[in-house]
Amino acid sequence: MAVVIAALAGVLILAGTVYDTVRLVTSREWRCPPLARPRGRRPALDSTERWVVGLRLNGRIDAAEYRRRMAALAHGRRTVPAGPTRTRRRT
Repeated sequence: MAVVIAALAGVLILAGTVYDTVRLVTSREWRCPPLARPRGRRPALDSTERWVVGLRLNGRIDAAEYRRRMAALAHGRRTVPAGPTRTRRRT
């Protein structure tokens, strides 16, 4: 019985190590921004702001992406469309 418990603990530790390694290596976010809270729009924007700050502090997004997302939050948008935000018009 002790061997089974030790093997199970080893497998769980190995799975956790692999998960953390993959999460740190990939730059893609695995979860969506927090959903709108029942209390309203402002708490949803606040929680999204905290989430974006956490992404920046943990090195998941760079400074330009952080500025882009915070600018969108300042305009009341919780999600930001992918791609460049500014485009030049051809004349």
